[in-house]
Amino acid sequence: MTERPMNSRRGSAHRGRVLRTEWISPHMVRVVLGGEGLANFSVRGCTDHYIKLHFPRPGVAYPQPFDPMTARATLPRPHWPVTRTYTVRHWDESARELSVDFVHHGDDGVAGPWAADARPGDLLHFSGPGGGYAPGPDADWHLLAGDESALPAIAAALEAMPDGARGTAFVEVTDAAGEVDIKTLAAVEVVWLHRGDAQLGERLTAAVRAAAFGPGTVQAFVHGEAHFVKALRGHLLGERGLDRARVSISGYWRRGADEDGWQATKHEWN
Repeated sequence: MTERPMNSRRGSAHRGRVLRTEWISPHMVRVVLGGEGLANFSVRGCTDHYIKLHFPRPGVAYPQPFDPMTARATLPRPHWPVTRTYTVRHWDESARELSVDFVHHGDDGVAGPWAADARPGDLLHFSGPGGGYAPGPDADWHLLAGDESALPAIAAALEAMPDGARGTAFVEVTDAAGEVDIKTLAAVEVVWLHRGDAQLGERLTAAVRAAAFGPGTVQAFVHGEAHFVKALRGHLLGERGLDRARVSISGYWRRGADEDGWQATKHEWN
């Protein structure tokens, strides 16, 4: 059995100062954080590490200095900071710099617009990280599949794979402009699927169903929008008969619901 990495301290509170930003595609911006507020941040070997970002609600007077945990303990629930979950794209231990990639869809949402407007010196409060997946060295073949929200974790997994690791990564994006450069030593084919006018996840689900898996032990990482994740869970565990212990598969979000709505119903989907 592939040994799963240990979860990190999910509740640890941190704050990072924006050092720089970079648009890595027309719809994805990378924010690099640093500063003394990351002094106690650490990761424990997962390639899907995630953090909980905490954004003050406009018009709410928070105790100063702003602390999300104090706000939750002292204010009524409607005034709690807005929480959003994001993948750690990269943690540079020596430079103590944390990179987070944000999908940006204009003015929609909270975190995307914040990232698009972020400037050096801006402060971001967050907690974590959590996580539970890393590509196992004992796997003979790797399947990775997801939409834009899973792209940072898929890219991190591919970069962590050793020379000779085999598999296929299916990534669904809106169009060719959504593709990003991924450097890896692994012999893993990256298949970019352009959504176009199709339903989100439709092309991804079809591609995974039609794929020829490699021989031997298969390890899978499938994340993204809840509807296609649910469909692929049934396919991989039922029709393909993959070992549940070697499959990391869950929804990151659900269309038609914000994170609060998704978290309230997540147990019904995962």
